[in-house]
Amino acid sequence: MPDLSRLLQPKSIAVIGGGAWCASVVEQCRKMGFAGPVWPVHPSKPVLAGETTFPSLSDLPGIPDASFIGVNRNITIDTVKALNAIGAGGAVCFASGFREAQAETGDGGTLQDALLEAAGDMPIIGPNCYGFINYLDGALLWPDQHGGERVERGVAVLTQSSNMAINVSMQRRGLPLAYLGTAGNQAQLGLSDLGTALLEDPRVTALGMHIEGVGDLRAFEAMAARARSLGKPIVALKAGRSEQAQAAAISHTASLAGSDAGARALFKRLGIAQVSSLTALLETLKLLHFAGPLPSNRIISMSCSGGEASLMADTALAHDVSFPPLTQDQHDGLRDALGPMVALANPLDYHTFIWTDGPRMGQTFAAALKGDVAMGCLIVDFPQNDRCDQSAWECVYEGARRAVESTGKPLALVATVPETYSAAVAHRIMSEGMIPMLGLDDTLEAIAASAALGQPMKDAEPVLLPGEIDHAETVTEAEAKAALSEYGLPVPRAVRADRADLATKSHGVGFPLVLKSEGIAHKTEAGGVALNLGDAQAVTEAAQNMPGAQFLMEEMITEPVVELLIGVVRDPAHGYVLTLAAGGTLTEILKDSATLLLPTTPDAIKTALSALRIAPILQGYRGKPGAAEDAIVAAVQAVQDYVLAHAGQVEEVEVNPLICTSTRAIAADALIRIAPQGDET
Repeated sequence: MPDLSRLLQPKSIAVIGGGAWCASVVEQCRKMGFAGPVWPVHPSKPVLAGETTFPSLSDLPGIPDASFIGVNRNITIDTVKALNAIGAGGAVCFASGFREAQAETGDGGTLQDALLEAAGDMPIIGPNCYGFINYLDGALLWPDQHGGERVERGVAVLTQSSNMAINVSMQRRGLPLAYLGTAGNQAQLGLSDLGTALLEDPRVTALGMHIEGVGDLRAFEAMAARARSLGKPIVALKAGRSEQAQAAAISHTASLAGSDAGARALFKRLGIAQVSSLTALLETLKLLHFAGPLPSNRIISMSCSGGEASLMADTALAHDVSFPPLTQDQHDGLRDALGPMVALANPLDYHTFIWTDGPRMGQTFAAALKGDVAMGCLIVDFPQNDRCDQSAWECVYEGARRAVESTGKPLALVATVPETYSAAVAHRIMSEGMIPMLGLDDTLEAIAASAALGQPMKDAEPVLLPGEIDHAETVTEAEAKAALSEYGLPVPRAVRADRADLATKSHGVGFPLVLKSEGIAHKTEAGGVALNLGDAQAVTEAAQNMPGAQFLMEEMITEPVVELLIGVVRDPAHGYVLTLAAGGTLTEILKDSATLLLPTTPDAIKTALSALRIAPILQGYRGKPGAAEDAIVAAVQAVQDYVLAHAGQVEEVEVNPLICTSTRAIAADALIRIAPQGDET
């Protein structure tokens, strides 16, 4: 990856073009107090935004570290080439119409190809993007308004959407933004390249990303590894959760493990926290900036209202946070501060009778924070400053400050109604040593994400790259089972037969057996499965009511503990996604699944199985025997081994059901979709 320091932390900036967008870049740099020169460049306009222009790049008094190119797409290519020739540090390409415009260079290539050739080794951001804002140095290659301010340290936020970046800049949540950047078409520099470069700045504490597509998996893995080595957390908001954004496929696996599941598995594997909304992203980054990753998800919540305490507890049900019972030290300290009339619990309603008594409130908050908790949440909403008197809330600041100074633990002041925290209130809270957090739901999601980031993790093996497949064909069930059995997947004894040979060949399987129609999708729904047939006559009679001319007779697996699904789909964005789920005919109804990326390990497989809602049945429920865990893990690894051996050729593998007994795990049905030999690319 090229060195991006000159581009992202420039000492000089060139602005090329004469329109309002370019004028805005000059104005914003001046407004933010950029210390270096800003050189407007235009061949005929003498002044831009009050600054004297230079007719051409060759007339500049120096070589620019960063350049904003605000001209049309064809001139952009010539400008990039000229900047590269003089040794400029990099450029933002504002113009659009590159990726979509095909065969416009006269040699069958694309404009984007020509742009990359013109750039050579010089880094470029875009095209088709707003660029970036460096709030640390006041350097803005940004052609619009923004709502940020200079900071000495803060978080970096990257998005593929320029409009979302503008919105983020307007936040008044007390989140210090060090950088705000967009990536556009990512012709040369992707989100991962930009993210890695921003993480290298020692003034950046955390990285937030709005991601429409991961892009280069290897670069994304490298960024995550670098973040871990620097001790800087990454938080992601991934687009594509809706069904409309996911491609349909022929099996249950695809519906369970679409691109959203693949992204979640990738982020978890790489130690990246994923959040569900833009506001949750901002609140999580804020918590990480001020408190860092939390050592646990155990918290203490305090409010002067029983209603707020109950609301906090109810909201937490949707998040992985814990309200541990009060320790004896907490109990004694709170009793000493509050007296005998207050019921002590976590969440705590400390009542209002100590309100306005700052020292006593501090004693209460400090006692609560001294337990086995990672942080505290003090629920408080402030009155409107333009209509009400806020002086009665000074005791909150005093008490909270005393508690933080006494314990050294993070304390968030949490608004149940975000609008009650103005920018001034948020900054006051920060100046007193606390963290302003807005909204119970976003706050609890932020705590859960920060706690997950605080847990130790091992470096993961690189994700198996998915390759490209032009088309895939579905093999028969018998062929799928035979292929998987070569890699160690246990399958039932089986014989294939046409309708006329069923009675004769059934004895080669043994009774009881299962009769299946071949070549039928969703056999159960189509009447293509008959179970527990005890003799040849039963087999013949069952076949009379079943579709198809070819049949598969299989050993009947008795005394099952549970049925599972093992599925692998090729996700072009994230690699090969492994789904473990409750199987059989209830797969879609239960929607009980866990996802991993290949390659994975036996320990990771066991952890995924333990996360299923049917885990108690797997482990043995109410005195009944559990399933053979080692046999299940071996079956999953057999499927993985098959995929690893055919990587770039396999589109999908599904085993459903995997019948799990107390001693065995046997694939009762299997599906493989694979590109014919030589068709994969």
